[in-house]
Amino acid sequence: MDIKGFQFSAVEAAIKKPGRKDLALIYSEVPAAASAVFTRNAVKAAPVLLSMERIRSGRVQALIVNSGNANACTGEAGMLVARDTSRLVAEALGIADEGIQVSSTGVIGVQMPQERITAAIPGLVEGLSSGTLDDIAQAIMTTDTFPKMEARSGQAGGISYSVAGIAKGAGMIMPNMATMLSFIISDAAVEPAFLDKAFRRAVDASFNAITVDGDMSTNDTCLIMANGAAGNPPIQEDTPEAAIFEELLHEVLLSLAKQIVRDGEGATKFVEICVTGAKNDQDAKRAALSIANSSLVKTAFFGQDANWGRIFAAVGYSGAEVVPAKLNLHFDDVCMASKGVFAGGDAEQRGSEVLRKKEFRVVVDLGLGRGMATVYTSDLSHDYVSINADYRT
Repeated sequence: MDIKGFQFSAVEAAIKKPGRKDLALIYSEVPAAASAVFTRNAVKAAPVLLSMERIRSGRVQALIVNSGNANACTGEAGMLVARDTSRLVAEALGIADEGIQVSSTGVIGVQMPQERITAAIPGLVEGLSSGTLDDIAQAIMTTDTFPKMEARSGQAGGISYSVAGIAKGAGMIMPNMATMLSFIISDAAVEPAFLDKAFRRAVDASFNAITVDGDMSTNDTCLIMANGAAGNPPIQEDTPEAAIFEELLHEVLLSLAKQIVRDGEGATKFVEICVTGAKNDQDAKRAALSIANSSLVKTAFFGQDANWGRIFAAVGYSGAEVVPAKLNLHFDDVCMASKGVFAGGDAEQRGSEVLRKKEFRVVVDLGLGRGMATVYTSDLSHDYVSINADYRT
């Protein structure tokens, strides 16, 4: 899909080790309206701190991102590397330093090899005319097993535009934000205040509704840039064009979020957790995340064990209001428990058959109100332990 007004480049800087592209650049030919959300972890990486400071302007023209090193817990030296990298890219592009976002992913606590990045920047900028968005998706991977991309197209004022995005993430995935990087670009002209609202709503329904292992990183970043190169009349809030744009944005982000869960480290299952009948939506999300983050529940999913009691236990300690005698549970269309007790009959066998599938749905009805929430998660396997035990080596 052609995204007007953007250029891409990725090169090998051997930040962690040689043999793959690990430094990437997204460049908008004009300053773009922009919004971003970042990790809520109190321990934030240097590039996150720098980008948070700059995004307040609501305008971004370029993003420099690396994999292999998080530049987190690196003190003043790490912040200096982030600022120097941004300055060098700005000088090479001939644009304002403040219009550059900086992002990193990889090992925490290791100083960034600034000399390798400095040496790679000229080639990175020179390669902008020939790169693709796919190159960026490949370069930001760490333990990912496949690059994550999605795109949609729409129209405003009779003029076509596109929305495209990439993401990385497989482990340390937890809402607010999930442990991931995601970059969304659009050539649509969008009124900045509406762009910010629509983007945050889409993030809440996607990246803040997934969990792989309950861990939250230091580097989580999700950024959107809309540069208006398509030439459409600016999309304004509370218009039919705004509703279409927001739906397309939601579809792109949700697809990327689901790809992250499907690529969860060692994952063999993709599970949709739906909680209904809660006192309110907040309670529903508390209960859904409690189920999705429970190691006992997730290992039961891996073992294809219809151990429904673990799910009720997770709901009970979630902090949501719960009346045990009103709880109902289904695995897909199989009723496992009704009014707080086992459904009996062949429910155990039929429930286990559901868990043998690669994808299935768990529905818990709290029976208290109209609140509901859906989150997406994976199982917890032997391979997850192996991957994370060996990550730094």
